[in-house]
Amino acid sequence: MGRRKVEIKRIEKKSSRQVTFSKRRNGLIEEARHLSILFVAVLVVSASGKLYGSSSGDK
Repeated sequence: MGRRKVEIKRIEKKSSRQVTFSKRRNGLIEEARHLSILFVAVLVVSASGKLYGSSSGDK
């Protein structure tokens, strides 16, 4: 059984969009920690322009 195609659309409700961003950001940073042997850092910028980052030296 394969994956279904998901329609990508903008989340209009600002609070829901922020929650989704936070979950995706945390997931991305966690995955980056697992892959830290292959790269140096990951940077994520929110819709409000706030910068989040993680590097292989972070614990």
